[in-house]
Parts: sequence; C-alpha cells; structure tokens
Amino acid sequence: MEARHCLAAADVVFSKAGQVPSSEAAKETDEAEQERLDHLRQKKAEIARCWVKYCLNLLADARKKLEDNIGELDIDLQEELKAERKKQEDEKEKGRKKAVLFGSSDIYDSILAVEEKAECSLPLDFKEAREVFLVGQNYINEAKEYFQLDGHVTDHIEVIQDHSALFKVLAFFEEDYERRCKMHKRRIDMLEPLCKELNPQYYLLICRQLQFEIADTYYEMMDLKVAIGNKLDEMDSHTIKKINSLAQSAIKYYEMFLDSLRSPDKKFPEKLEDDVLRPALVAKFHIARLYGKLITADTKKQLENMQTSLSHYTFVVDYCANHEEAIKSVETELELTKEMVALLPARMERLRVQVSSFT
Repeated sequence: MEARHCLAAADVVFSKAGQVPSSEAAKETDEAEQERLDHLRQKKAEIARCWVKYCLNLLADARKKLEDNIGELDIDLQEELKAERKKQEDEKEKGRKKAVLFGSSDIYDSILAVEEKAECSLPLDFKEAREVFLVGQNYINEAKEYFQLDGHVTDHIEVIQDHSALFKVLAFFEEDYERRCKMHKRRIDMLEPLCKELNPQYYLLICRQLQFEIADTYYEMMDLKVAIGNKLDEMDSHTIKKINSLAQSAIKYYEMFLDSLRSPDKKFPEKLEDDVLRPALVAKFHIARLYGKLITADTKKQLENMQTSLSHYTFVVDYCANHEEAIKSVETELELTKEMVALLPARMERLRVQVSSFT
C-alpha cells in the first residue's frame, strides 16, 4: 500500500511540475528548453517503469502464494484466500481517509484517484490479475515512448523484458491452456526480433538473457501443447507437428545460449562461471527432455533422439560429480537427471531389439 501511495504521489507531483513552466522559461534558449523537456520526459518514463515493477511484483507475489508444488494454481487455496479476504472486507470500517499530506485536499484527492487505478491487495484470479496486468501494460507503453531502441538499447530491452514477464505471470492465472499458449506467443513475438537484431559482440549478456528466455518460453509452450494433446483420444498430425516445432525452437535457442559460453576456439568451458552455472545446466537438462518429447514414427530417429537426450543428461550428472559446488544450484533437476541416465539405456536397448526384429 505504501509503495502504491508513493508512486501515485510521484505521478501527481510530476503532473504539476510538467504543467507549470519554470519562472525562467521565457528567458531560456530553445536548446535549454528542449533539454528541460527531455529531462521531464525521462523522469515520466522512469516513474512509469517503477509502476511496471510494482505491478509485476504484485502479480509475482500472488503467484508465489497461490502455486502448488508443481507450479500450477492451487484451486482450494485460491477459494480459501478469497473467503478470507471477503470476511476482512466485510469487517473493515469504510470511510474516507483524512487528507493530511501536502496540506491540500485537492492534491490528496488526485493521489487517491491514481491509487484507485491499481490494486494493492494480491490478485486471486485471472480477472483480478488481468486488471493489474493492464495497469502495468499501460505504463510499459509510457516507458517505451522515451526508452526507444534507438538511443536507449539497454533500457528499451529491460522494458520489453518486463512486458514479457507481465505476460508470463498473467498466464499462470489462465486456466485455458490454449489461451495461456497465446500469451506466451506474445512474449516470443516481442523478444525474438530483439534477439535477432542485437550484435552479441557488443551486447553479449543481453543476448544470453534473451536467448534463454525465448528458449524457456518455447519450452513452456511445448509443455502446454503436450498437455492439450494428451487430453485428445488420439493426437492428430497438426498437434504432433506443433509439439515438434516448439521443441525444436526451444532446442535452437538453448543451444544458442550454450554456444555463447564457448571460447573463441569453440570449446565448452570445463568450469562454468557462477552467473551462468544454473542457466547452463538447466539448458542442458531441458534440451535432454526436449529430445525425449520429439514425436516420430521412425524408430531409428527415436534412437538418435534418445541418444542425444542421454548425452545431455549425462553431461549434467558428470559436471555435478566433478564440481560438487554445482549440486545445490540444480538439486531438483539433478535427481530427475540421474533417474533418466539409469533408465534410458534399457529403453534404448529394447528399441534396438525391436528394430533388429524387423530387419
């Protein structure tokens, strides 16, 4: 509530400053006035970015509170929290706050009006989350007016990444998998062009961030399409093609991220730096899983995919065995990886037997 009040006050105070020219305005040169106006535009965009972070954190906190142990919406907890909030609202005394700030009820009313546009309580369902999202998206558009790619590369990309993050957390509240998939597609549409436009030689860190996020988004979409397909009596060719396409796109961007870690002579580092340790191992784990999700009727191709999957799983296990400090960063993934390293050889052998019996 305090954060929202401060941001609303900043909005109102800024609007007053922006409307009233300085006392020296008439004496200023055109260049000086232009500089002043540019400074105002920058401050407006910076306030907008703070609002975006407010909305993003509100949605992220709600997700953290509502998700179950597999990262999905806990319906029972959702209903429990809704009932609890309704009870609190019924008991809460209604009344208008007294205006004590700034010594002006007009300014306070203006601040209150801005506050009412954004919730301060955690959203508990898609409708409430969407309202917070729309407020955040409105401020995204404000921020982009000043922080454009031409001249503000880093800031512009951070604003776009925040926009993507808003869609990501909103998707958590959406129960329909097809609509959730479309939200992730919006993320791809805003991130992929940036990734293609930037030169890794000058923006290596940003390129890595974008590559990994795009890969993760395709990965999420693939999982959703698999879940949709599993509800069908039999997967149709269109669904299979879509799953394979999403999996291959995710693999492509994970591999781009991993390739960015290689030395100039194309060697993968024997020891990963701390800032890329978890992302690199998770990328390897996800690539392994993605190869296992590719659907093909060609048995030889299945064997190839399983072998590729096994090699990536094995990399994670071997790396953690040789660098024990890495285990903490991928504890959950490592447990599953060890299981797959133990299971896959037997599955591959059974498949080889089937292939040989038909030859």
